[in-house]
Order: sequence, then C-alpha cells, then structure tokens
Amino acid sequence: MTSALPMRLPAEGLPARIRIHEVGARDGLQNEKAVVPTQVKAEFVRRLAVAGLSTIEATSFVHPKWVPQLADAEQLFPLLGDVADVGDVALPVLVPNERGLDRALALGARRIAVFGSATETFAARNLNRTVDGSLAMFEPVVARARAEAVHVRGYLSMCFGDPWEGAVPVGQVVRVARALMDLGCDELSLGDTIGVATPGHVVALLTALNESGVPTDAIGVHFHDTYGQALSNTLAALQQGVTTVDASAGGLGGCPYAKSATGNLATEDLVWMLDGLGVETGVDLGALTATSVWMAEQLGRPSPSRTVRALSHKE
Repeated sequence: MTSALPMRLPAEGLPARIRIHEVGARDGLQNEKAVVPTQVKAEFVRRLAVAGLSTIEATSFVHPKWVPQLADAEQLFPLLGDVADVGDVALPVLVPNERGLDRALALGARRIAVFGSATETFAARNLNRTVDGSLAMFEPVVARARAEAVHVRGYLSMCFGDPWEGAVPVGQVVRVARALMDLGCDELSLGDTIGVATPGHVVALLTALNESGVPTDAIGVHFHDTYGQALSNTLAALQQGVTTVDASAGGLGGCPYAKSATGNLATEDLVWMLDGLGVETGVDLGALTATSVWMAEQLGRPSPSRTVRALSHKE
C-alpha cells in the first residue's frame, strides 16, 4: 500500500489532535483463551510505545481467579521500566478494589483505573455488587489514589445497552457517570460493551453528560464493533469535542463477562480514519500494523483488524 494513502482531507469541526488510550495489552489479552507469556506481553507494550502510542494500559490487578490471563501483573509491570525510555509513555493499570490498589502502588504505578457499570445486572455479574455498592467500593480506592497524586480513570460499562436489561436509559448512565466523577475520577471512559450504540445515541449521551456538569475534555469513548458501528460512533464523539478514544491494537479483546461483546475498535482502523481526516495521533501506522501482525503470530490467528489485513496483505 502506497504511503500516499489515505489522502488527507481535513474536515471541519474535529479536534486537531486526539489521544489514543491503547487497551490491547490489558483489555485485549484478558479475553484470550490462552495465557500469553509475560515476556511476550512486555514486548507487545514496548512495540506499541515505539509505534507512538503514549497511553498504554499495561495490565490488571484483579484477583487471578477472575482474570487468569493477567495473573502475572506483579511480574510484568517491573519489566516495563524501559518503556519510559521510548518517550513520555503512561502505563495505567486496572484496579478493582483497595487490595488491587495496594499491589499497583507497591510497584510504582502512577495511573490507575476503576471499572464500574451503568446497569445492575452487569454490576452483579462483573463485581458481585449493586451499582451503588460498587461505587462505595471505589470511594476509598479513588481517595487513596488521589492522596498519592495518582491519576484515576473511571470506566463505565454498558452505557448504551445491556445483554440482560436491553436499552439503558441515558439518565441512568448519567447518574452513575456523575457519581464516578464526584468520587474524584480525573477522566471517564464511556463503554459500549456490547457494541450496540449508534451515532445519535452517542450524541444524546454526551449532551446529557455535559448538561449534568461532566466536561467533554474529561470524557473518553470505548466502542466495540459488534454491529460495525465503532468508527461511526467515534466520529460522532469527536464531532462533539471528545479527544480521548480507547482502541485495541489489532482489534483484540471483548469482555469475559458479556459473551455478546466482540472485539474492541482496532487501533489501526482508527488511525487510518484519523490520518485521512488530518487529525494527529502521533502513531506510526506502519509500525503499529507490524506490531499487530507480530502479536497475531504469537496468538496463532490472524488479526481481525481490516486495516491490518489490508496493509499486511502479500500479493
């Protein structure tokens, strides 16, 4: 594929630059059936950093019983010290509770994320708590993190639809989102966990969040591509002023607690679209594609990303 493509034709009403929150090494690998060796995970993160990604979610400090694919967090995180030499790279980690926070802080983590739900059924299945019970669990985690000057991201799942409850009312999502921000989260990631959102729904939710006092610059979006809507939903969010987009190299991932959730938005597909729109990401698409091809080889299957397949196709 010639480097002249895609043709750059900037569109009005879009940010000049966005930050990609790369989730492949955590959200992507946690959904793999096989456990990826620790050294391979570390190399994956390094290659992502070299490709220009500045925020790479490294691992999760969830109990190994629940996410065995990431049971090596204590072994992995110390291996990533040299990633900082690549540039100004942030390595956030997921923590479910105070015990997870203890483990993360002991290893020097400076950015953490908590993981909430907009619906009661998913909160029960994923966290074994009610929505309000999960918020109560997060409260001391966020407070302690902020006391340590650690950046806190709040993930909110099932923002657009739930496989058990169906459509999720916008007001219900706003209530929980507002509660997470009130706890002290620095940013909020809106998750379309089962990929049912459409652009109008995205605009409606972002508008309602703004009206509730959640600023757009504190919001990131996390779309799954179950119905092929991830890129169109992302574009709708960018048109509303969102500048943080979650994506997964090679389209890895899903959700182990929601079986209808397919892969995340592929980072390469996102970068291809943004390159064409003239929106800067700092990502070298060729290097990122090579990284995803390498990772697909480690996993023993082709990447689901259409851009990876197109750019790596051998004539």
